[in-house]
Amino acid sequence: MSVVIARILNENHTPKHLEVLRAFTGTLRHPDYRDAVAEEVFSSLLTLLTRLYEELLAPCRDDEDLQPFILQLQLSAECFRAQRNCAQSRRNQNLLRELGFIDVSLKLLRCLQATNFGSTDAVLQPLRCGIQFLGNVAVDNQLCKDDIWRLTFPDLLLKFLSIEDEKAVNYTSMVIYTCLDEAKLQDLCEPQNIQLAMRVMELCRTQPDLDWTVLIATQHFLQSSALVESMYPAMSNSERVTLLELLFAQLKEEGSEEGGIPPSVARFLASSFQKGCGAVLSLATGSASSDEVLQEALTVISLLDILCEMTSDHKEFMFLQDHPDLIVTTVELLEQVHAIGKASKNIFSPAQNFPSFSGDGDSSSLSPVINFKAHLIRLIGNLCHSNAANQNKVRELEGIPLILDNCSIDSNNPFISQWAIFAIRNLLEHNTENQNVVASLECCGTADFSALRDLGFMVEERDGNLLLKPERKDS
Repeated sequence: MSVVIARILNENHTPKHLEVLRAFTGTLRHPDYRDAVAEEVFSSLLTLLTRLYEELLAPCRDDEDLQPFILQLQLSAECFRAQRNCAQSRRNQNLLRELGFIDVSLKLLRCLQATNFGSTDAVLQPLRCGIQFLGNVAVDNQLCKDDIWRLTFPDLLLKFLSIEDEKAVNYTSMVIYTCLDEAKLQDLCEPQNIQLAMRVMELCRTQPDLDWTVLIATQHFLQSSALVESMYPAMSNSERVTLLELLFAQLKEEGSEEGGIPPSVARFLASSFQKGCGAVLSLATGSASSDEVLQEALTVISLLDILCEMTSDHKEFMFLQDHPDLIVTTVELLEQVHAIGKASKNIFSPAQNFPSFSGDGDSSSLSPVINFKAHLIRLIGNLCHSNAANQNKVRELEGIPLILDNCSIDSNNPFISQWAIFAIRNLLEHNTENQNVVASLECCGTADFSALRDLGFMVEERDGNLLLKPERKDS
């Protein structure tokens, strides 16, 4: 085969040369053949690739006769296909690296990416195949990964991710995913490199069907607190929502404990919620029509959803119960939201619009704060579970009557009564002072004590006061 490729090198390019290369590429699909390819064959292929690179560097071309240029592109694509197929074995990966294929391939790819014909299929084919070669040669080969990263990071990778071709972008994402490790994540955290990470997150938002970018985000980015903390301030609110949605999905995945979101990321998110939670209050003024205000509020809502999930079924995040003033922030925000909703008719006021939840309803008509109050109460309940300090703090903030005042039916907060029952149960458990608070509440009209009965308590009225007693088992 090296003789055949040498003949191509000694002649002007013809369509027959392309046929010969395609036949060679076809044979490389068979493992037995590609594992036995001699080094001189690879050397001849590298010489051809180098010649094609030098030809494509020619400054001017006659637009009226593009056929030689098109043939050069086709030959380049076929060289990359041959390399891509060869790179599926460790022996060939090492041989290709040692001969210099990675360096020459990247020079050619850089040239193709910069060409004026970048959006044409003739140029996209070699770009796609060349980037695929990089992905294949890097698989399970640390030396190749390091070489590719050194030669492409960050500028060339960023340019590849900006190609107006979904396949090329997806293949580039595959290369990034394959190369990433802890040290390379640290590279991304540097201010001069953060734009590459931001571009990956932008693609997660604008092209969610690109699997590799989602994998990069969930299996690498979200596991680096340094990178999350570097990206988050630089993100728009819509980009933050995308990041938080991916993080929430990762939390919900079965077995996510092993993959893990580090505790430092959880602490950062809790602090971000505390710092920005007041933004959601602006929705009460009708600002939901402003996209910027809405996205900022949705960021807060997404942070709340994540904190609820982290403190529900994930023991590794229960240290959030002791996160400074998180319980205080949550109770005070619930108090503000509740007061605003009662003061006038607004987005936080209880609603009875249950038909909007039917299968035929228009989801676009739903309130952006669906379940927000309910989830504030849920978080309070989670933070108070078997935690006397938080139980006492809620009592000191007069949070117990506040929660009990949120047991009415509200279509904007389905199951808010159930979350209130859950929170009260956690607040009363092994806490006599909190139980006394409930017992001392004045009777203000007819009340339904079924929620307290569900918790194992009964209420008796005596001399105008309400007494809270454990329910008799035989009652």
